[in-house]
Amino acid sequence: MTSPVPSYRISVAPMMDWTDRHFRFFIRLISKHALLYTEMVTTGAILRGKDNHRYLDFSKEEHPIALQLGGDSPEALAECAKIGEDYGYDEINLNVGCPSDRVQSGSFGACLMKEPELVAEMVAACKSKVKVPVTVKHRIGVNGKESYEDLFHFVSKIKEAGVDHIIVHARIAILEGLSPKENRTIPPLRYADVYKLKNDFPGLPMTINGGIKTHTEIKEHLAKVDGVMIGRAAYDNPFLFHEVDQFYFGSMENPPSREEVLIELISYIRLALKKEGKVHHILRHILGLFHGEKGAREYRKFLTDRMHLTGANESILRDYLKR
Repeated sequence: MTSPVPSYRISVAPMMDWTDRHFRFFIRLISKHALLYTEMVTTGAILRGKDNHRYLDFSKEEHPIALQLGGDSPEALAECAKIGEDYGYDEINLNVGCPSDRVQSGSFGACLMKEPELVAEMVAACKSKVKVPVTVKHRIGVNGKESYEDLFHFVSKIKEAGVDHIIVHARIAILEGLSPKENRTIPPLRYADVYKLKNDFPGLPMTINGGIKTHTEIKEHLAKVDGVMIGRAAYDNPFLFHEVDQFYFGSMENPPSREEVLIELISYIRLALKKEGKVHHILRHILGLFHGEKGAREYRKFLTDRMHLTGANESILRDYLKR
């Protein structure tokens, strides 16, 4: 049953090397309603690649799911947006927030915040090709363009272009001298700027992102914006999503236990290994399941000691549950 609450109410951030299809399926076992995002996929990977299934395939259980695209060509992004829609994605998201050197070398990601008119063209081009929502994930600014006035101008341009929803990481990106990891922690959080932005654009759905780790924080933000996106905390402490459906989407279903999640994952792993990959490609994503609980260290050690062994498979989880 579809929740009457918009799926962007609570979402899991796109994270390179982390939010692959295995992690997304794992999170979906914990929350049925939170919106999931793919890792960023570049337009070049889609348009020049010979195997789009590698980048774009997902399980039907992952809905609602958004495809995040990286690029700076309105035409290429529009073509990829259409491909994504045809694959069945529920949303097309444009990356205007990633500060990595790899992204900057391609002139997209956070550096596009210096070019609001181009981002507006990108939004408009995608909107002309697809019927699903077109959204933008961006920072509150970049060094040299970090005032609230710069942020307001940027959002006004993409709003005029028809953006359906924005996700705002409440830090600026420093494009020279900081690593992506440092850009997630060193620039100070400026939640007040996002709140002001929502007041200035009341009709534009807006999600806040950056440094949010607890339900107390989530509820405080939801009093002022439309949605909350969780990044690293979703990976480090995935059971944070245990009661998301009940707290924020009005679900009356009983949330699963950690053991029930592992039981469900056994069948997924068995089927996944018949297609390709190694079991550690999946199990690496679930090491945080018992975060903060007694026995968490033993759980992690049990998995890590076994998941790289030759022939390792889903029986690791069966053996753990039999302990």
